[in-house]
Amino acid sequence: MKESELPVGQTHRVENVVSELEGYDLWAADTALQESVQRHARAAAAQRLQPFAQKLGQQAYLQLGAQANRYRPELATHDAYGRRIDLVSFHPAYHQLMQTAIEHELHSLPWTQPGPGAHAERAAFCYLHTQVEAGHGCPITMTFAAMPALRSTPELSFWSSGIMSRHYDPRNIAAPHKRGLTLGMGMTEKQGGSDVRSNSSYARAIAAAGRGAAYELTGHKFFLSAPMSDAFLVLAQAPGGLSCFLLPRWRDDGEKNTLELVRLKDKMGNASNASGEVELRAAQGFLVGEEGRGVATILEMVSLTRFDCMIGSAAGMRMALSQAMHHTIQRWAFGRPLVQQPLMQNVLADLALESEAALLMGMRMAAALDTDSEEERLLARIGVAIGKYWICKRAPQHAFEAMECIGGTGVMETCMMPRLYREAPINAIWEGSGNIQCLDVLRALHKSPQTAEVLLAEIGQAAQHPAIRAGLQRLQQRLQSPGGDLEFSARQLVDEMAVLLQASLMLRYAPASSSEAFCASRLLATGAHLYGSLPSQTEAQAILRRAWAVADF
Repeated sequence: MKESELPVGQTHRVENVVSELEGYDLWAADTALQESVQRHARAAAAQRLQPFAQKLGQQAYLQLGAQANRYRPELATHDAYGRRIDLVSFHPAYHQLMQTAIEHELHSLPWTQPGPGAHAERAAFCYLHTQVEAGHGCPITMTFAAMPALRSTPELSFWSSGIMSRHYDPRNIAAPHKRGLTLGMGMTEKQGGSDVRSNSSYARAIAAAGRGAAYELTGHKFFLSAPMSDAFLVLAQAPGGLSCFLLPRWRDDGEKNTLELVRLKDKMGNASNASGEVELRAAQGFLVGEEGRGVATILEMVSLTRFDCMIGSAAGMRMALSQAMHHTIQRWAFGRPLVQQPLMQNVLADLALESEAALLMGMRMAAALDTDSEEERLLARIGVAIGKYWICKRAPQHAFEAMECIGGTGVMETCMMPRLYREAPINAIWEGSGNIQCLDVLRALHKSPQTAEVLLAEIGQAAQHPAIRAGLQRLQQRLQSPGGDLEFSARQLVDEMAVLLQASLMLRYAPASSSEAFCASRLLATGAHLYGSLPSQTEAQAILRRAWAVADF
């Protein structure tokens, strides 16, 4: 039909318009994830992950993520009669996301089902669920990561057992009356930020001091994550020094604890997740670990939350890539689909390489967390800091390039891409910014020199490749004779570590078409690398077919 033959009142035919990405299998589309789970997780993990991924790709479930972010949490400090309630209300979509996560033990799986492969299986579940929505993952992560700290204090075993429940119970009641518990965290204060040793909040023992004893905490927290959690791990100054405390929302006597919410943070991303500013007015808390050992007590929790930042950013990359692939397969320009345009193939293939390398790094660290050997412990110690820094730093540019693949539609709020873009910088700042991660790498190298040997050995498993050999030689020279101010150049050092580790993993676990393109563009190229700068010999179509295994193009 010609334009002149259109019915009266109709101005144009609707054609060459892309459909929403929905009704697809997140597991079947992701070959790299399937292989990673087979490599690192337990044999039965794939059987649980497959139906989970199919559920997530349905239109109704994907909409939960949009709804949870469109209808943000709301704070009521007082009820209609003036009583202090400090109540945060969430959209039902948020609660449904939380329920799914807890029913599938994203908050507890390595603790309820410990053993080889448990962390890797949980990481795969989180990687899939975060692609739908990232904000609800904050309380899930903190609940998961709190377990090692709580286990240091048997007197708080009630809380350990409560957070291992598979029941999501959002009721605003005291913890002993609930079927399942979640935990939050509050370390940041106005005057210190990442420098938690400058915290001014203080704690006074109510009776006898010691592990599990009751204290009164007075002060403030500039960021209290997930303020409707049942309790929070916080740092405060005690007579013995900076200490870690469990701070419930309700007191032992059934009264509301004196945590008073000042406001909710108006964040650019992570909108579904409430983050609050709180005043502590002689609030009841319980000592976790020993007085004066607060940083050491909470350190393992922080390591696990940083690990989840890695996985979360990798998940954001994967969803951004999925959105770009889905769009460019359907959208035509200049006589053929966008995905068949050579320059677009270069950009998409480059985004796919970055996404897979992030996943491989995260799953390798999950495998290190799953074993008890000293070498794997040291690898996780340095590798999580490297990965948290690098993957979270790479995510914002990755989201922007995927948005650009989609074009004008990609910047519309009716599309998922603006949410992914706003979310992308969050993990780089959460749980210690990039500088903090680089300083942590230096700290690990200084305190445990064997850490460098373990990292070099891990990278060296692909030393048959000339680019890895050359990179290892440069890295070894830098570590043996750093010269100058090592702290000043810490980012350059960690950049090299990250790319070499990812290249080694790609060479070991990805097809040659992918690994060679990764090495050529990340290790052998000079100058700044913008996405879409893969060398001409790159097998782009092979990379794209691996990245999006549910469509032919």
